[in-house]
Amino acid sequence: MTTSRPGPGRSTEVVPLIFKAVRNGRPYPDHGLSTRDWAAIPPRQVRLDTLVTTKRELALDTLLADDSTFYGDLFPHAVQWQGELYLEDGLHRALRSALQQRTVIHVRVFDMDTRGADSRGSAAAAGAADPAAGPSTEAIPAQPPVPGARRW
Repeated sequence: MTTSRPGPGRSTEVVPLIFKAVRNGRPYPDHGLSTRDWAAIPPRQVRLDTLVTTKRELALDTLLADDSTFYGDLFPHAVQWQGELYLEDGLHRALRSALQQRTVIHVRVFDMDTRGADSRGSAAAAGAADPAAGPSTEAIPAQPPVPGARRW
């Protein structure tokens, strides 16, 4: 998202904004991830100008607090849905980074596009944040019992 500002001589210069867009609310379905599920997702670098915020307002005292992440996650949380990255938690941390002239931050990203909305909140869904873990056993259909097999 950019804005035009008249410059000298009536020309316009394009000035980039901090975030791609500002929304009020989450457009994606509830994922049901717990704090533990989020902690299992490794953070990755994300450009601030690719994030869409889900909050329109912020608290100045929280923005300026030194210990704002003392009891919470150090990394902001984002949800990728329909090709967009939505900043769900960590608006104050992201804005603080922008005020320090940073254009990139580390964010925990839950990818709803590849995991699907039907895998909401299960530990397997978030625990499978490690791509090397492979698919969960929930995706494997149940097999009929083998005829004549002994059950102990």
